[in-house]
Amino acid sequence: MENNNTKRRFTVPNSYVIIFIMICICAVMTWIVPAGEYDRALNEAGRSVIVPGSYHAVRSNPIGIIGIFSAIEQGFLQTADIIFFIIFAFSFVNMLMKNGTFDGIMGAVIRKTSGFNVQWLFVVIMMLFGILGSTMGMSEETYGMYPVFIGMAAALGYDAIVGASIVYIGVQVGFASATLNPFTVGVANGIAEITMSSHMLIYRIICFVLFEFVAIIYVWRYATKIKKDPTKSLLYGTEFAKLGTDKTQEELVLAPLTLRHKLCALEFAATIGLLVWGVIAKGWYIDELAVLFLMAMVVVGITGGATPNEIAMNLVDSARGMMFGALIVGISRGILICLQDGMIIDTVLYSLSNMLSGFSGTMNAVVMVVVQNILNFFIPSGSGQAAVSMPIMAPLSDLVGVNRQVAVLAFSFGDGYSNMFWPSGVATAAGLMGLPINKWYKWIAPLFGIFFLMQIVLITVATFLPF
Repeated sequence: MENNNTKRRFTVPNSYVIIFIMICICAVMTWIVPAGEYDRALNEAGRSVIVPGSYHAVRSNPIGIIGIFSAIEQGFLQTADIIFFIIFAFSFVNMLMKNGTFDGIMGAVIRKTSGFNVQWLFVVIMMLFGILGSTMGMSEETYGMYPVFIGMAAALGYDAIVGASIVYIGVQVGFASATLNPFTVGVANGIAEITMSSHMLIYRIICFVLFEFVAIIYVWRYATKIKKDPTKSLLYGTEFAKLGTDKTQEELVLAPLTLRHKLCALEFAATIGLLVWGVIAKGWYIDELAVLFLMAMVVVGITGGATPNEIAMNLVDSARGMMFGALIVGISRGILICLQDGMIIDTVLYSLSNMLSGFSGTMNAVVMVVVQNILNFFIPSGSGQAAVSMPIMAPLSDLVGVNRQVAVLAFSFGDGYSNMFWPSGVATAAGLMGLPINKWYKWIAPLFGIFFLMQIVLITVATFLPF
């Protein structure tokens, strides 16, 4: 007799399921962790910061079933600007793909680089994104670039992980190894009431070069491996939302680069130039950049010969294509909302900061890095984490023998690199790339482990330097 009780093969949960489980875990924590909060006050710069020593218990607000789903709904509301920014950015890139500009440019690049190891181009681009992240704090602004580089990597015989890493890892390493990043170093130094010393700036530059070098080697080795044998790709045999061109490298070599394509390419370059100028000179952020990409989509559509109806349908198609990633952004914000509404974020901060009282000297700096990495799970915003943690970490560093310059460096490390590991950052990145979250974790986890060890070593060295 046939046995119908066959074992079901384990299937990795969908990205949405994984995030929902994380939200449920956070909701359970609100029933276990005591509620509490610090008093806040405005500092001289007008920022809301924690008043040291003001932590006190408050009435608990455990999150129930309704609260869980309310957190998801509120997550969409709070991230609406990012969601529409993603759609508008992709609509711009998608128009370039539809009118043949992308294929024409890629064909020209392939023809020009014949006999040249194109992976060196990846190195240059990663360094460029790293510098932009380190100096001007570029991060979310690169969301619209994923389709471009994923498509480019695929056309050149690599996979989506290589293309995505050129942008994501390049810029995230720069953001974490911040030299002049105004959103992290600028805010943290202001709260800590210090000005970065020239010695610390030099040390931060050294850290940036070391981290970026390791990242480039990591991506290079993987790219070389799958270029030789595509079956070695972590995505081999996996269905996922593909971004970019579907043409093979042989087809792209024959793709024409017409006058319309050249004009569209110039408009693309002008748009990126405006983006950089606006962020640096005018302080543009999500809203202004979303408008920029929406306008650019219309302009390249007209230049490329699209009709008004075709331009409108491009926006619809782009929204459809990026909905997976856009929804990830909204759902993942539910993790933070659960912790905030449950009134336990400050309790976690209070408990972690108390841990430092049991250590001294160099060990305290190491513990600060660990604490900041943990805090980033609860507060994924760089400036937000600085506003919450530095009012405590700065005076505490004076008491436990850690230079405030080093305390800010510990914050930069802990805030930046854990964005590559904690679900809120990973889920958003994987969603925008159209990649299964488990595949991206398999790729990024070893690199994060290497980065974490480097953080410990470099923060230890920093405690012995004259800042």
